[in-house]
Amino acid sequence: MQKLAKACLMIVSILVCCPALYAAVPPLDFKGVTEQHIMIPMRDGVELSSYIYIPDGKGPWPVLMEQRYAGLTAKGTRTSFAEMASHGYVVCGVNFRGSQKSEGTWVGYRDLQWGEKRDGYDVVEWLAKQPWSNGKIGTFGSSQAGYAQNYLAITQPPHLVCQFMIDTGLSLYHEGYFIGGAAKPERFKGMSAVCRVPAHNDALMKEWFSHPDYDDYWKAEDCTLHFDKMNVPCFTVGSWYDYMCVGSVQSFIGRQYKGGPNSRGQQKLYVGPWLHGRFNKVNKVGEMLYPDNANFDMMAEMIRWFDHHLKGVDNGIDQDPDVRYYAMGAVGESGAPGNEWRAVKDWPLKTTETSYYLQPKGKLSLAKPVETGSFSQIIADPLNPAKILGRGFPGARDARVVEQQENVLTFSTGPLAEAVEWTGNVKAELLVSSSAKDSDFIVRVTDVYPDGRSILIIDMIRRGRYRDGFEQQKFMEPGKVYKVAFNVGWLSQVFNKGHEIRVTVTSTGAPFYEPNPNTGEPITIEFPDKVVVAKNKIHHSPKHASRILAPINP
Repeated sequence: MQKLAKACLMIVSILVCCPALYAAVPPLDFKGVTEQHIMIPMRDGVELSSYIYIPDGKGPWPVLMEQRYAGLTAKGTRTSFAEMASHGYVVCGVNFRGSQKSEGTWVGYRDLQWGEKRDGYDVVEWLAKQPWSNGKIGTFGSSQAGYAQNYLAITQPPHLVCQFMIDTGLSLYHEGYFIGGAAKPERFKGMSAVCRVPAHNDALMKEWFSHPDYDDYWKAEDCTLHFDKMNVPCFTVGSWYDYMCVGSVQSFIGRQYKGGPNSRGQQKLYVGPWLHGRFNKVNKVGEMLYPDNANFDMMAEMIRWFDHHLKGVDNGIDQDPDVRYYAMGAVGESGAPGNEWRAVKDWPLKTTETSYYLQPKGKLSLAKPVETGSFSQIIADPLNPAKILGRGFPGARDARVVEQQENVLTFSTGPLAEAVEWTGNVKAELLVSSSAKDSDFIVRVTDVYPDGRSILIIDMIRRGRYRDGFEQQKFMEPGKVYKVAFNVGWLSQVFNKGHEIRVTVTSTGAPFYEPNPNTGEPITIEFPDKVVVAKNKIHHSPKHASRILAPINP
């Protein structure tokens, strides 16, 4: 009850602040750019709130558009939009229906998609008809605005010419609301703060939780099923220290090889050593200071992309490599391999999938385990979980604060005799048994420095009931051994000589991963009174050999 009271107090405090979202926006001197607040009409009569930035001079101009639910009135947002406009564009930021000042019912991303309403399509076509527009529209944005662009591309508005996505997503079930099958109700309760009518978020969450499995409800907004309808060039920026990197990589692959004729072969992918976000693509990342070459001028690259596709400027961007990725290496170590940009024509790379086996006594080895019946045990107590603090992925930081807790297992290689590079998708195959019908399994990969720092690169969770896919729930029988196989994440890391490769396994990590009650009962928005303490075994025996599958780049 105490936890619930704290959560309620936090939500109330957020909602009390909501009127600030609707307060008058103070004028800013943009020097050569005019700002306007305009309500844009949709096909059903609902109007969406937008802020439009028009450069001084004689138009018409190409238009750049971003869709988001987050506010558009912060000084930094307005300044960046005005800066884009100063390069000879009209820039439009528009809020999803039901969010901020936009009319209509908040339904998350659903009315942006390929259903009856198609808000993204309608915004693009409205912008194309305005007197200051030359009819050529490009879209941009990160995270929520990346999702929005994938949904938009599928609807094929006639005046959409190109896109620029940063840290994007494709399927809200897999990369948003039920990551690894594990729900985050406390996190998404907070979405009421962006709603014009906060109660709309409550109704939407009830709808989500009535569809815990990946069913037709979720397939109706899964972009991976519709790459063939995406038919514009897109520049995609991804970040290694971001669980949504999977969306950025898969967006590029799907559009590049399965897209329409104006999409195939006309994509760009740029992945660097960064955290999730837009204007944080710099060399200082978490606790890591990379060389200056890790700095990326997002604004300059966006303008370069749009100048080429919307203005016909021959600036050579079409001749740039299709894929550029940053191979991360040790920082602060003279002569360490990695920490360099590489250009390739294709992605993913052709690598050697190599097994690293979990061993007794916390070892990680290329050899299969030999001890019969060997396992390590985790106690998964929903009311006393291991702690992974924060809402954002804590990558590029020392993970020992997590690893040193009770009921967190670590498996390490020991100091490497030679540097080893992993570039690609890392997978886990855990052989587990449990005393409970359901439990969670979290896998993390870290680079351990000689001084003991364990720098987190990737992690992922898999809920036991979804071990055989997200379409149906299969509960565990006590004592029976099951394979729980899943993708942990994308990376490009050169583990330097003398470093260790570490794999961490646990079953709880709150509040970042909200605890599983372990009962096997339906997951509810409010945490249930009934919970089960699970005794989970991670097996590492010849018969049941848990392992990590690593993409070794020779």
